[in-house]
Amino acid sequence: MPMTKSTESLRPARPGDLDTINHLVAEAIEDWPLPERVRRLALPAYRYTEADLMFLEVTVLERAGEVVGVAAWETAEPRELPEGAADGLLLHGLYVGRADRGQGVGRQLVEACRSAAHEAGVAGVLVKAQASAASFFATMGFVPVPVRDRDRDYEQRYWLPSLPSGGGGN
Repeated sequence: MPMTKSTESLRPARPGDLDTINHLVAEAIEDWPLPERVRRLALPAYRYTEADLMFLEVTVLERAGEVVGVAAWETAEPRELPEGAADGLLLHGLYVGRADRGQGVGRQLVEACRSAAHEAGVAGVLVKAQASAASFFATMGFVPVPVRDRDRDYEQRYWLPSLPSGGGGN
């Protein structure tokens, strides 16, 4: 189905979007390479609520009036950031509906987060990703963040400077 930019828009999520957002989250978790029981137990922790809309920046991408992707971010904890980065945003979640994957939805949502980092004057964007998403984040220009403390650091962390031409640490 051909799509035009005029049928797509990024906007802040609203409480009325939560059912659709949580459906996108559930679809994504169903596709994670996890045992069924772990997947089932994890899902409630990943669902978004109205409180999340108050404390996180949650952006949706609408295509032809339907929410097809969502990204949520917040200020990153300084100890999570790569060496040399004083501050950044944590891309808390990025979810795209199955039918819309591979069509630039995730790319637009990551760029919205990167733009928010640039506008906030922070060094970049940190994401803690599923191992299966590593190639997507690499394609987007994220670089792996070395593990400094095996007991505390999430192993699959990636960093994207807020400006394509530099800035941020690595």
